Amino acid sequence: MINIIGHQGIRETLNKSVIKDTLSHGHLIVGEDGVGKSLVAKELAMNILNKTIDKDYADIIDFRCTGKSIGVDDIRNIIEEINKKPFEEDKKVIILHNGDDITVQGQNAFLKTIEEPPKGVYIIILCESDKGILDTIKSRCQIHKLNSLTDEEMKTYIKNKFSSIDDATMRTLLAFSEGIPGRVDNYMTNKSFKDIRELTLRILMDINSRDTNVVVNYSKEINEKYKNFFKDILNVILFYVRDIIVYKELGDEKYILNQDITESIKKLSLNMSFNKLNAIVRVINETRNNLDRNVNAVMTFDVMLMNMLEG
Repeated sequence: MINIIGHQGIRETLNKSVIKDTLSHGHLIVGEDGVGKSLVAKELAMNILNKTIDKDYADIIDFRCTGKSIGVDDIRNIIEEINKKPFEEDKKVIILHNGDDITVQGQNAFLKTIEEPPKGVYIIILCESDKGILDTIKSRCQIHKLNSLTDEEMKTYIKNKFSSIDDATMRTLLAFSEGIPGRVDNYMTNKSFKDIRELTLRILMDINSRDTNVVVNYSKEINEKYKNFFKDILNVILFYVRDIIVYKELGDEKYILNQDITESIKKLSLNMSFNKLNAIVRVINETRNNLDRNVNAVMTFDVMLMNMLEG
């Protein structure tokens, strides 16, 4: 079976429904990117098909959006696959990733199929937030919201994945991840994420200059290289600001979580006031809210950088 840490209650409830043959044919699994939605969906699919070995199966179909959105044509392709007979036995599971990206028209085109799929077909939609999902879709699905993992669950996950980790790095990962396993993987293995850490540090170093060219230059760099990492940039900025505030208050570097940039944190703590740091936190939270409301991301980041410069 799949090795999943956390989400025990939801997983047990779903498995009991499979065993009792009372499982709904439509499901929405909601949670932050990296929290484990795909794993929970795969486990549910394997239970539905009565499989115990974690591998690819012909009757577990994953649909992932390759464009900016999932439109009517994409949904028609999914419906066409749904209407095909199962390959092995009498059941089939469709897992639709990035459900947040389904257009309103696409959702409307999907309604009838979700309400009355062919016998033995189960549809699982994964999304970070259900705010953009139509009520008519929600009413036809069971909704399962995955919460962040506890510190103990995260420690188990980290130790299982990175066995030789030291205590200082463990503290850093626990603080940065905020209970999201995928953030740990990014921090430890993703080169793009290491580049993002370097980029956000430069932004904080340059933001005191009050030079509007800073906004222009960083806006261009972010849009050219990091369009798909907006939320990661916000998380890293907040993580750095946390260290700067703690060091300003306590003056002790042992409380700095980003130990690899201790000297930079010290320098920033001298150059930034508490008012400036609190203003940055407010700006970041406003930016998060705007992104959640699907405000144009490029424009949102331009406004964020300008507000950080003026704060």
